[in-house]
Amino acid sequence: MRDSLARPLHALAGRVDPVTAGALAAVVAAELALVAGYLGVSGTTAGNVRYLLYPFVWLNVAAAAVFAVDPPTASRRVRYAVGAAAAAYLLVLAYFGGVLDLAHVGHAHSHGGASGLTVFTSLPPGWGPTVAYDHALFSVTVVPYQLVGYLALAYLAYAALLDTASAALSGAVGLLSCASCSWPVFASLLAGVAGGSAVASAVYSFSVDLSTAAFVAAVALLVWRPGAR
Repeated sequence: MRDSLARPLHALAGRVDPVTAGALAAVVAAELALVAGYLGVSGTTAGNVRYLLYPFVWLNVAAAAVFAVDPPTASRRVRYAVGAAAAAYLLVLAYFGGVLDLAHVGHAHSHGGASGLTVFTSLPPGWGPTVAYDHALFSVTVVPYQLVGYLALAYLAYAALLDTASAALSGAVGLLSCASCSWPVFASLLAGVAGGSAVASAVYSFSVDLSTAAFVAAVALLVWRPGAR
C-alpha cells in the first residue's frame, strides 16, 4: 500500500535545495517586514497581530502544498473531466466562501452603493488590495489570500481526483475542504442547536481563526489523503 503521506513530504524535501531554502527564508522575512511595516504605520494593537499573519499562513501553506504535489499522468479525456470537476469545486468554494454572491439577484448589492468595480487599497498586506465587482445579478469580492487559498484547494482536489479511484474518499475530502470556507453555515447550525445568540457571537468573533485552521486542515487532507491506495 502506498504511503500517501510520505510521498508528498519526500517530494517537497527533495525540492528544497539550499537555493530554494534561501529563497523561502527571504520570502518569510519579506512577509514579516511587511507586517512590521504595517504595524508601524497603522498603530494596530498587538492583540490583532494574528489577523495580519493569517493571510501569510494561507499563502505559504498553499504554495508549499502546490509545490509538493504533482498531478499524476492521465489521458486527455480524464484530465478534462477532472478539470471540470475541480472548476466546479472552485465555484463551490467561491460561493460558500463569500467570493461569489448570488443572493442579491435583481439588487445592486454594494460595497459602496452603486454597481461597478471597486478596489480597496488601504487594507493590510494579504487582505488587500481587495477587488469588489457588483452587478445586478451577482457580486464578486476577491481577497488576495483567499483567492490563492481557494485556487490551491482546487488544484489539490484536481490532483487528488486524478490520483484516486475512490469516489467516497474524494467526496469526504471535498466536504472537509469546503469546511474551510463554509464555517458560517456550521456557526448558524451551532447557534440553532444551542438556542442562544451568545454561542453564535463567540463563533463569529473567531471567524478568521476558524477558517484558517480549517483551511490548513483541508490542505493537509488533500495532500495526505488518508486511506488512499
